[in-house]
Amino acid sequence: MDGEKMIITVPASSANLGPGFDSIGLAVNRYLTLEVERAQEWRFYSDSDELLDIPEGKDNLVYQVAENLASSLGRELPACEVKMTSDIPLARGLGSSAAAIVAAIEMTDQLTSASMTKQEKMRFASLWEGHPDNVGPCLYGGLIVGSHSEAETNMVHCGVPDIDLVIAVPDTELMTKKARGILPDHLEYHKAIKGSSVSNVLVAAMLKEDWDVVGKMMVEDVFHHPYREKLVPGLSDIMSNIRDYGAYGAALSGAGPTVMCLVPAGTGEDVVEKLEEDFPQFHVQTASPAPFGANVRYKKMSVKTL
Repeated sequence: MDGEKMIITVPASSANLGPGFDSIGLAVNRYLTLEVERAQEWRFYSDSDELLDIPEGKDNLVYQVAENLASSLGRELPACEVKMTSDIPLARGLGSSAAAIVAAIEMTDQLTSASMTKQEKMRFASLWEGHPDNVGPCLYGGLIVGSHSEAETNMVHCGVPDIDLVIAVPDTELMTKKARGILPDHLEYHKAIKGSSVSNVLVAAMLKEDWDVVGKMMVEDVFHHPYREKLVPGLSDIMSNIRDYGAYGAALSGAGPTVMCLVPAGTGEDVVEKLEEDFPQFHVQTASPAPFGANVRYKKMSVKTL
């Protein structure tokens, strides 16, 4: 890439969609962009509000993932200067870390000429993240359903839903570690059966584009909402009354605290206006499913003349 700048763009993602815990994810049109140039030593920097405090050296997550991947491939990772730009809110349940992981994988694949397949990228990303529901949409775009274990990762890409999204983002962060720490170690058998059936119907309804049923299933989750709702003031009220605002359904986005609402196409602004009035503690905004996942392109660098 001598004389060229590598530009990597990765979408945000919203995981779970209610009962699809650790297995269902949707790409969202908020983006992380890396501008990568060869350098004498590693340096990361940003002028994005979301990334003002990022680590500038090898303690940056992007470097840590990249170095680990290069080592596993048995390849050298040349030093680079990386400008990071993002409008994905940090620690808000919109896959900011997953986007960084996928961006790091794409960067490493290019820098080392590894020619990894998408399946190989998906496997490494899922192993690093621990589940496929955020990294899958970041890599593929659209809607994905996946299953992950130490033995293997399986994923199905389910297209791009024809809906609007409305996201309600609170000011406060919620770290994934805290959100996971509040979950139970076990579920009673009858609860697990209910959770499985609700999740199955959610997937079937999404594939049939029966969004009314999707919305009903989103609020029937037993895997995480009953435990996490106490961490997000306003979540239970939004979920219980979301149809009155014109949406199909709502759920905690990933580990939260963002609330993701699925909305009929073309009605996002109307739903935003209504939610803003009743829930001023949230920054409510429209979004849409991102149709494409991670993208890499090259741009020729301008030559300075004396």
